[in-house]
Amino acid sequence: MQLKIYNTLTRKKEEFIPNQEGKVDFYVCGPTVYDYVHLGNARVFIVFDVVRRYLEHCGYEVNYVQNFTDIDDKMINRAQELGISVDALAEKFIEAYLDDAKALRVKEATHYPRATRHINEIISIIERLMEKGLAYQSDGDVMFDTGKLARYGVLTQQNKDDLLAGARVEVNEKKRNPLDFVLWKREKPGEPSWESPWGKGRPGWHIECSAMAMSYLGETIDIHAGGPDLTFPHHENEIAQSEGSTGKPFVRYWMHTGYLNINAEKMSKSLGNVLTVKDLTEKFDPQALRFFILASHYRSPLNFDQEQMQNSVNGRKRLQNTLEHLHSALYRGKEKEIEEAERKLQEELNKAKKNFHASMLDDFNTAEAIGELFAFAREVNNYLKQPELHKGILEAVNDFYQDCNNILEILKVPEACGQAQELDEKVKKAIEKRERARREKDFATADRIRDELKNQGILLEDTPQGVRWKKI
Repeated sequence: MQLKIYNTLTRKKEEFIPNQEGKVDFYVCGPTVYDYVHLGNARVFIVFDVVRRYLEHCGYEVNYVQNFTDIDDKMINRAQELGISVDALAEKFIEAYLDDAKALRVKEATHYPRATRHINEIISIIERLMEKGLAYQSDGDVMFDTGKLARYGVLTQQNKDDLLAGARVEVNEKKRNPLDFVLWKREKPGEPSWESPWGKGRPGWHIECSAMAMSYLGETIDIHAGGPDLTFPHHENEIAQSEGSTGKPFVRYWMHTGYLNINAEKMSKSLGNVLTVKDLTEKFDPQALRFFILASHYRSPLNFDQEQMQNSVNGRKRLQNTLEHLHSALYRGKEKEIEEAERKLQEELNKAKKNFHASMLDDFNTAEAIGELFAFAREVNNYLKQPELHKGILEAVNDFYQDCNNILEILKVPEACGQAQELDEKVKKAIEKRERARREKDFATADRIRDELKNQGILLEDTPQGVRWKKI
């Protein structure tokens, strides 16, 4: 089955065929680093982390670029509020972002470009646009002339009149057309600035991403992704200036997440309902947040409330318990004949593998993929009730969960998982000694061994199928 991606540019699912066989160039719009990232940001970063992981699982070498916007009006205003430099502000919140990303199990990007470190590339693109008559100077600023580009509106699939009617366009007498946008802003007192052919100033927001994307990925890239609020004007303007400067298609597959609301309301500072990752990870396990986000299709609207979050905590716990029970059963597995129970579980395992990957290949449908993990967990739990367990089938099941979790990262994999390791000999002997004591009705010794293991971080659970253990 071929991987299919929903392309915002065409409004349909398309077979994914990268520019270069075996390699994927992938750009994700990162945060403007003036504050802590919020849950809406986290949805973007987690979703496209999974997309990246699955592409790698499919054998692609992924060049994953996520930028930091470290100069714009928000950066300048916040730095002035705090009485620090824009550079110091950027350093503070880049570090905070990286801490949050690590907590959420988001893999490090191949590159983390910063806008202020690509001024020369930005200037170069603007110069090409000026030479082609697609940009003009106006009172010290340089503007992109949308009136000169027939394709403007291609991503939103609207003509310029419709875009103008639906957009909140700031009245600006410097513009020839209301939809024109700034490429270079003239210097203002007290603001960071750089030398340019048009005088000292700083780049506009949109041109920064074009310069950083093309610097690391070339003039035509495979996938460009971000939140839904970036479709217009940010990504539309990226297309205009990038294709205007190169004459080549800028992006082949555009991907956008759905909107995220808080208690059925749009998240905004004016409503006071902005939830930062920093605060949320103090209340919830970061992997439970990841589970919450991935339990819905990435293009669907998502609503956060306490009930939905608690459902995610509970759901993830059920899967986690299955994995821990499987782990504790691994050392009890034996080399035995394949019987009906093993044949049934092997069939269910083959079905789970097929369905999991069919879901992921269908536009990264993590909601359905997680549903398959739950369906298979029921079969695993039933099998674990057998008095004798087959070592080989347990290892195969464990490998499947390990592979899935390497993509989704929603579970804590027990230390020995994925390798079917024996228990540490000391712990194993202690469990065996406790079992002998129980058989001999020496419950004082059995309880003492149990307590000693608990103090070592090993929790024992006595079940009709035998003792289970997990690390705490």
